Amino acid sequence: MKSIVTKELTKKFGDFTAVNHISFEVSKGEIFGFLGANGAGKTTAIKMLCGLLSPTSGEGKVAGYDIYKDADKIKKNIGYMSQKFSLYEDLTIKENMRVFGGIYGMSSKDIKLKTEVSLRELTLEAERDTLVKSLPLGIKQKVSFAVSTFHSPEIVFLDEPTGGVDPIARRTFWEMIYQASTNGITIFVTTHYMDEAEYCNRVSIMVDSKIVALDTPSGLRQKYQVDTMDEVFQLLARGAKRE
Repeated sequence: MKSIVTKELTKKFGDFTAVNHISFEVSKGEIFGFLGANGAGKTTAIKMLCGLLSPTSGEGKVAGYDIYKDADKIKKNIGYMSQKFSLYEDLTIKENMRVFGGIYGMSSKDIKLKTEVSLRELTLEAERDTLVKSLPLGIKQKVSFAVSTFHSPEIVFLDEPTGGVDPIARRTFWEMIYQASTNGITIFVTTHYMDEAEYCNRVSIMVDSKIVALDTPSGLRQKYQVDTMDEVFQLLARGAKRE
């Protein structure tokens, strides 16, 4: 079963082509790395997949819904977590869960039940009434991920979720990603940490609006005859012509 399917997906802004005929599929429960240097077109592609931006041409389905016709349905079936904004700093952990549960259309009963389950899984029962702004960054990211999966979405988009987080906290975060994947949630993740690319089932790399490579990490290392994903990325990114 495919969670995401795109065919020749393209987005132009006037004469500028931000995303140029990209095609790929992501299977249910897969951890899919979506890599590229700043300006490669990743953010524009993600906005189209999340139903926030209409494509110029091409086809796309997310969670079985058409990205042209079913943007509202897509939004209800996905989760999203960004390095820049994922939680309300002046609310407590419990209040954030209540707010986002309401945004996702969950009933009060389900929100209360899921809040208790999430707090227990995060071992944060004692911190339920702690303001988010007073939490360490690593804990914030764990709570952010829990909130993004609060409504049991089919797909979660993670946009550089571990930026600025220490290596130990990043490893813990990835354990949460693995568990979500095991539970059948598809993970679509962007990262600038190439060691994290190694954790993905498959990785695509965008350069100048196009996907120039797509395979398993081991397949990419073998194809380009290098030892690490960082070397693969540097080799391909070196060919970029636009800023």
